[in-house]
Amino acid sequence: MRKVILDTSFILTCVKQKIDFFENIKLMGIEIVIPEQVISEIKRVSISKKKQHVREDAKLALKILETNKFESIDLGTGHVDKLLLKFAKINSQTIIATLDRELKNKSNNRKMIIKEKKRLEIF
Repeated sequence: MRKVILDTSFILTCVKQKIDFFENIKLMGIEIVIPEQVISEIKRVSISKKKQHVREDAKLALKILETNKFESIDLGTGHVDKLLLKFAKINSQTIIATLDRELKNKSNNRKMIIKEKKRLEIF
């Protein structure tokens, strides 16, 4: 089964734009992988001093993650984006779900993005 690894920006943007990313990805027949480091980032955002709507989106994202099945992996220590790139290089068939321009440019893997603020697309 194909796998997609989700980054923080992808998850938080899906929540903000009310996209049911779990359902959409499952309908594509793709297994979801979320690094523990991404979950930790979302937890930090949920209690940060960022704007209230950003904190609320992060809290909702955590609730969504609690109620859905996905594979959780530990990428180790270091900067999350670099860890994601390293994982992607080793697992070349894994799709990267990100909105981060640098991640998209540095990885040779296929990418999943949000198109027109409402649908997910792989390229």
